[in-house]
Amino acid sequence: MPVIPQPVTHLVAALAKLPGIGPRSAERIALYLVQAESGSVRQLADTILDARDRVRLCEICGALTEQSPCAICSDARRDASLVCLVERPVDILSIEKSGTFHGKYHVLGGKISPLDGVEPEDLNIAGLERRLKQEPIKEVVIALGTDVEGDATGFYLAKRLARDGLKITRIAHGIPAGSGLEYADEVTLSRALEGRREMAP
Repeated sequence: MPVIPQPVTHLVAALAKLPGIGPRSAERIALYLVQAESGSVRQLADTILDARDRVRLCEICGALTEQSPCAICSDARRDASLVCLVERPVDILSIEKSGTFHGKYHVLGGKISPLDGVEPEDLNIAGLERRLKQEPIKEVVIALGTDVEGDATGFYLAKRLARDGLKITRIAHGIPAGSGLEYADEVTLSRALEGRREMAP
């Protein structure tokens, strides 16, 4: 006979699928929720559904936004000649917290990884190439993680995007090897952006 009721077990399993939440944390949250006032739990559920329904990807850069184009793409004060290339929309939030970068962004949607079946055509590279034709972009900053796939994707992009009048740089070291941008603090990201270097095609 199970100690925990089956609905709680199902809730624990669902919560454990969330990033950063292990089995113990999932169990604690589930037990808290089933004992909380139904009104507060319903409000939490409604807030989650509302956020999921209203937040979408910017049609230009791929950032999380409620309105498209997003606030960054619409901001005339941002440097339109500078575009930072990131893997996922959450990476934009990490860089923005550093307060160092004042250009615009472009979300790739992943990294090249043949072992995982991710090829260049699966990424939003074509969208970036369209932007290079339409916008006054003079520098693309490649801000991908320092794992094997991030490095391979960076070198591929440096070759593919190479053209006259376009500078391609990569953020400097400072991001821990094998990790993503979401694990880096603001100071580390700030130094990595300031120390970016040009990549040869």
